[in-house]
Amino acid sequence: MTGLVRLSFAAFFFFYFSYIGLMSPYASLYFASKDFGAIEIAALMSMFQITRILGPFAWGWLADMRRDRLGIMRITSALACIIFFGIFYLESYIALLIWMFLLNIVISSLMPLGEAATVHVLYKNNDFDKRYGRLRLWGSIGFIAMVLSAGAWFETFGIDNFPWFGIVALLIMTALTLTLREPPMDVMVHADIKLSNVLKNRNVQWFMSANFWMIFGHAGLYVFYSLYLDRLGYSKGEIGFFWMLGVLAEVIFFYFQSYFFARFTTKNILLGAYFIAIVRFALMAYVPELLILILAQVMHAATFGAHHSASIKMLQTWFKGPLQARGQALYTTVSYGIGGTVGGLFAGWVWEYLAPHHVFGLAALSSLFGYLCMSRVNCKNA
Repeated sequence: MTGLVRLSFAAFFFFYFSYIGLMSPYASLYFASKDFGAIEIAALMSMFQITRILGPFAWGWLADMRRDRLGIMRITSALACIIFFGIFYLESYIALLIWMFLLNIVISSLMPLGEAATVHVLYKNNDFDKRYGRLRLWGSIGFIAMVLSAGAWFETFGIDNFPWFGIVALLIMTALTLTLREPPMDVMVHADIKLSNVLKNRNVQWFMSANFWMIFGHAGLYVFYSLYLDRLGYSKGEIGFFWMLGVLAEVIFFYFQSYFFARFTTKNILLGAYFIAIVRFALMAYVPELLILILAQVMHAATFGAHHSASIKMLQTWFKGPLQARGQALYTTVSYGIGGTVGGLFAGWVWEYLAPHHVFGLAALSSLFGYLCMSRVNCKNA
């Protein structure tokens, strides 16, 4: 991977996650400003996950069949820009629900295909452990930049300008997809590997189950963390700080990830991430003091950063070559799609009918289930 290609992927990650850095912490607040209730907001935000149930796998299948991941990314990012403009004209709940579905069905293609292309390039050069984290951290930096800048703007001028931040990030990201480059996929093994055979592997099933439970728990964080902090009395700027702290922690892990991969097995890194997630969410739920909340956000380095990198690496044990994009998409579908959807809806019910802090108690319990599933994974390269 040349320096120019690395720069292109880094810039793509930066602006993709700038967009995510707008939507994750502030979309729920924007919808709340429209006077929607907790269940309605949970349903709107669940479109991020619902569209990941079928969207990524469908896009991944198409990309693998056409052997053109980057071409699919360019089309879907352009469609995302066109659809996003609709937010300037929509007011009703049903219209916004349909808008969220259409927008996220096309955006659901970008990260699985972008990750698959990045991993393909890095594995071609035997450079994953060293380079992946240092490319992926630019996404985290983009997330931080958007959280801080948008948070400061919304604190001063209000959240009505939310849509403008989103369209600018998407337009720049779409332009950057034109600069991405990937070596051709090896076609000679294309007919020799069947996805159905891989899915029968019990280790794959336990791995996917573990990721389902991890993102089931994190769904409550992504949907309700901002509202939880708002309920505790924190300002929009302070809420942005908490989000920024968590992402800064993951940036540090991504930069130094080669140190951990050189000293620990992939499976042990994942088990550590699940254990820390149990502790993190329990603290957030039942000891919501300032210093504890800060500590919990630092733990994001493990519960997202370490978990994500180690999961992507373990995924390559089973999904290689012509199965790479579909494997990445299946991982996204099972975890962020099904796990995120079910977790987000359960979290909405718990928030509405039990108590807000129990959302994170539920996340701690689901992380425990994930730990138990991951402990059953047994593969020689993990």
